[in-house]
Amino acid sequence: MSITVNLYYKGEGGSAKEFAREMEESGIAAQIRQEEGNLRYEYFFPMDDPETVLLIDQWTNQAALDYHHKSPMMAEIAALREKYKLRLKVERYVEEKR
Repeated sequence: MSITVNLYYKGEGGSAKEFAREMEESGIAAQIRQEEGNLRYEYFFPMDDPETVLLIDQWTNQAALDYHHKSPMMAEIAALREKYKLRLKVERYVEEKR
């Protein structure tokens, strides 16, 4: 079972892209990619909405995702979200093995 979370960061004046850029340049995104259980952590930019950034965040299981949510990086991410005044929409998908 893997868990994929799509996070849509929406801002104004290019703030969502600036947020993603800072996540990458600060090394926070790279640290998350190194966490045990992380399968994917990638940013995408919708062509029809320049004020939104999509983050695809995938984990091996709920325990890995829970550990990530308790990590100190979550406070850093929250501070950056606030800095850029972003709104957030979340979609969650669970892939079950058959």
